[in-house]
Amino acid sequence: MARILLLTNTTGASAEVLPALGLLQHQVRILPAIGSVLVDIPEVDCLFIDARRDLTAAKSLTKLVTTTGIGCPLILITTEGGLSATNADWGFDDVILDTAGPAEVDARIRVAIGKLQAQRIAADPTSGEIRSGDVVIDEKTYTAKIKGIALDLTFKEFELLKYMAQHPGRVFTRSQLLQEI
Repeated sequence: MARILLLTNTTGASAEVLPALGLLQHQVRILPAIGSVLVDIPEVDCLFIDARRDLTAAKSLTKLVTTTGIGCPLILITTEGGLSATNADWGFDDVILDTAGPAEVDARIRVAIGKLQAQRIAADPTSGEIRSGDVVIDEKTYTAKIKGIALDLTFKEFELLKYMAQHPGRVFTRSQLLQEI
């Protein structure tokens, strides 16, 4: 269940802007589609901007949001007629029609959040490392070090060390290890 922020100037519920969103289990918070809300924006997983009625205001808002560096995906909600006016230079991550069904809306939220998480992991140089005490195991390069000293391990030894480091404090039988490694 994702935390969604919907920026819209519609006074109704989120179901009025994107009806399928009301059928999903995501937590939806609605705020006015004005730049001043970006000063104290709540912690969210995904940001939706309503561009169904005022495309120029939505364009300005999306550019402002990307300039401020919000740390979540930005999805633009528009009508079919508005699709022809949208452009990549607006700075949104995805665009969705206001008539989209629940499965499509849910999939687009999952994909947008997943892409951002994948980018963050790829940008983190220690994301492939497993640390357990003085042991550092790098899954990307298949290397292991103890107190900075590289270990010369076979593939099986490396996989065994990695598995045991991922499950600290657990005791395994020989058959369990053979099955897992």
